[in-house]
Amino acid sequence: MASMIEGVDQRTKLVGHNRLELLLFKLGTSQTFGINVFKVREAIPCPTLTKLPFSHPVVRGAAYIRGQAISIFDLSLGIGGQPVDDLSKSFVIITEYNRSVQGFLVSNIDRIVNTSWADILPPPSALGNDSYMTAFTKLDNELIEIIDVEKVMSEVVGTDDIVSDDLVESFISHNADYRPHILVADDSSVARNQIKRTMEQLGIDTTITRDGKEALLQLQTWADEGINVKQHIAMLISDIEMPEMDGYTLTSEIRKDPRLQDIKILLHSSMSGTFNNNMVDIVEADKFIAKFSPDDLATTVQELIEQWKLER
Repeated sequence: MASMIEGVDQRTKLVGHNRLELLLFKLGTSQTFGINVFKVREAIPCPTLTKLPFSHPVVRGAAYIRGQAISIFDLSLGIGGQPVDDLSKSFVIITEYNRSVQGFLVSNIDRIVNTSWADILPPPSALGNDSYMTAFTKLDNELIEIIDVEKVMSEVVGTDDIVSDDLVESFISHNADYRPHILVADDSSVARNQIKRTMEQLGIDTTITRDGKEALLQLQTWADEGINVKQHIAMLISDIEMPEMDGYTLTSEIRKDPRLQDIKILLHSSMSGTFNNNMVDIVEADKFIAKFSPDDLATTVQELIEQWKLER
C-alpha cells in the first residue's frame, strides 16, 4: 500500500493547474471518501496498537511507525459513525496535518484518482456547520465525500486560537490609527473560525469566503463597483485545498487581473511547508505559513500589513 503514494515529483506537476489526486477509502459502509494525496505519507495495514490511557475515544491507540510514535484516530468514529471493528483487516493512512503527523484508521483503501478542483464542490449549505463534509465530487456516478479532517482533529485534540498578549499589544500600537480589513478564503468551518477569532484579537475586520472561486468573485465584485481593492483590504489569507478553485489557482487568477494583481496574498494551509514554500514563488504569493499557530499567523499578518501600509 505504501507504494500507492510514491511519485510525488510527478504529482507536483498537477499544482497550478487546479488539479489534485485523491486517495479513496471506505469507513465500513458503501460510502467512499477521499483525501488529498499531498497530505498522505503512506497507507499501510493496521499495525499493532498500544492503548493510551485517558485518551479521547476517537484515538484507538498509538503505533511505532518508521521510528516515530504516531496516534491513530478512528476516522469513522470521529465523524459520528461506528468504530472500525476488525483491526486485522483495516488500514491506516499516515498523514501530515497542521504541523503534526497522525494516522487515520479506515476499513479499506481503494485507489488513487486524478481529478480537478473544479469538480470538487462545496457541501450543500443546508448541512450546516455540524457536518463533517467539507466537499464532495462524483466519479463514475459515485459520490465521493471529502471529510473536514481539521474539524475532527479540533474535536479530539482541541484548538488554540489565543494570540500572545505581547503580540496583541504590539499589533494594536502599530495600527492605532487604522483598523485593517482582510479577506479570508477557507473551506473548513474550523479554520475560518480560527482565523476570524485570531484577527478579532488584533482588531482586524474580516470578510469570509468558503473557497477560491467565491473569494475571486468577491474581489471582482469590489473592483466592478469601482472600489480600489488594494486600498480596501490589506491582504487575502487563503487556504490552498478548496473546492472549485484551489489557493494556487486563486493566486494566479488574481495576479492576472490588473485591478487585483498587487494584493498581498498569504497562503495558509495544513499541507507540508517545504513544498508550499517552493510554490509561493511559482504562483507569486507573498508568503506561506502552515496551520495553525495563532502567534505565527499574527506575526505574519503584521509583517504583511506593514508592507501594505508602505505601498498604499
